[in-house]
Amino acid sequence: MYAIGLSTNAKTVDEGLFAAYREAGIDGMELTGDIRIMDRMALAHWSRQYAMPFFSYHIPFAPFERLDPSFIDEEKRRASVAEQASLIRLAAGMGFTRFIVHASGEPIPEEERPARMAQAKKSLHELAQVADACGGVLCVEDLPRTCLGRDSDDMLELLGADPRLRSCLDTNHLLTEDLPTYIRRVGAAIVTTHVSDYDGIDERHWLPGEGVIDWQAVRQALADIGYCGPWLYEVAFTAPRTIHRPRDLTCADFVRNAQQLFAGLPLTAPG
Repeated sequence: MYAIGLSTNAKTVDEGLFAAYREAGIDGMELTGDIRIMDRMALAHWSRQYAMPFFSYHIPFAPFERLDPSFIDEEKRRASVAEQASLIRLAAGMGFTRFIVHASGEPIPEEERPARMAQAKKSLHELAQVADACGGVLCVEDLPRTCLGRDSDDMLELLGADPRLRSCLDTNHLLTEDLPTYIRRVGAAIVTTHVSDYDGIDERHWLPGEGVIDWQAVRQALADIGYCGPWLYEVAFTAPRTIHRPRDLTCADFVRNAQQLFAGLPLTAPG
């Protein structure tokens, strides 16, 4: 139904990872991390060799003390934007066209939210210009807890900063709003995903079927908005402390999970 993607987050990015993705039938990857310290020539070579396209690049969002588009201090905000813009340009040079960004770090006191929102919108507008000049699009990710982008009201305000902005749906970040409702409100602005399950209490990044999300309701909501982007998992192979699994996940587990989910079958998640 959708192209199956898998983030490189919490994984060793080497030739073996590209080979494992291809052997399992994964269609593409999202690259995470500081692209400045990566062997970009090797990554591009492996992408071609294993016919493994890059679906997106997740711009680093940490440390919060240095990278935060919502800094109230204008000098710090400009420095954050400049660093993230340089990362977009490097990724674009490798052929990336979708760039995932966090609108803020955390914690954000409630009394600071209006000022932080105004700064974030200024930054997103500037970064959207950079992405557009590179032939790509900036995708704002929904975030949990006190972060900016924690519900559809936040996201719609952030996206209003620039008509070129789009959104990345992270399915385990919404803590105060029903996921299908969020999807329908944000609508066609959603062009990519971070798929994982959780307990509804905090982000967990579990495999679908290990948590509480109604995945068929999510699929229906995405169908209702005409979503045609990738089904891109953001789940580590190793289990976090919040869940027990009898073994580490494999690339094949993600493909099997997606196939079961797309077919409306029970999910045989190990955790």
